[in-house]
Parts: sequence; C-alpha cells; structure tokens
Amino acid sequence: MDDDTSEISMDLRKGYKFLVDFHEKGVEPLLVDEPPPLGEGHGPGASKLLAAAVGNCLSASALFCLNKARIEVHGMRTTVRTAKTRNEANRLRIGRIEVRIAPEVAEEDIPRMKRCLELFEEYCTVTASVRGGIDVAVAVEPVALRAAAETAAG
Repeated sequence: MDDDTSEISMDLRKGYKFLVDFHEKGVEPLLVDEPPPLGEGHGPGASKLLAAAVGNCLSASALFCLNKARIEVHGMRTTVRTAKTRNEANRLRIGRIEVRIAPEVAEEDIPRMKRCLELFEEYCTVTASVRGGIDVAVAVEPVALRAAAETAAG
C-alpha cells in the first residue's frame, strides 16, 4: 500500500461484536459493538467511532497549528456531541456533529491563537470529508492559565 491508503480488518466475534485490527505496530485491536437493543454495548459503536475520528482529527490539527505558532498547550479536552435525525426514507442518520475544543494555554497566548483558529479546520482530513454529508459545528474555547509566577504568588 502507498502512503495515501490504509486498511483495517474486522473479525466478527459474537452478536454484533467485532474485533478491529488497525494493522499498526504497537496498536492493540479494538472491540466494537452496537448499543442495545441491537448489540450489548461492550465497545464503542460506529456512531461513537465517527465522533472520535472527527474530534481527534480536529484536536490534532488545532494542536499542530498551536505548536507551530509556539503556543504551549498544557492540556486539551475535546467534547463531541452527535445528533441523530431521520432521512426521507425514515432511516436513522447522524445529522449534526458538534465539537468543542478547550486547549489550556497561558492567558497571554490567547490573542496569538487567532490565526490558528482561522486555519486548523481546513487541515483536518476526516472533518473535511464528513462535511459533505453531515453538518459539523466547531467551537474553540481556550482555558486561560495564569502565568506561573502569578499562580505561585497567589
């Protein structure tokens, strides 16, 4: 395979449980399962995996941009919410994905984040691909950390 393709394999275990092999050295297989009543919920289902893929791609893209801008990120929490809807054929679909990214940065670095916030979404392969069929809303809400000297004095 070339660098532009990837492959995983999934083996049925029991019921709706599959063991996913990512074919990457050091990466353990992942058990996935559908939630009840279809499956038993013993692992994330497809909707959760999609949410994780979108959230991870956006978070990594934002982190990369902030690192390039020499803005130290002390932590980051990303929350992804999916909203299901029914299509014209009354089939359940994911109609919207809402992503909230909260990087922890020094208070004085927040104004310097502007350029990254304008660009980072464009570099997320997964989100750009998903947006063709699902509305994706992204909000970045930095968590301001006070300067270390100020924190120590307080």
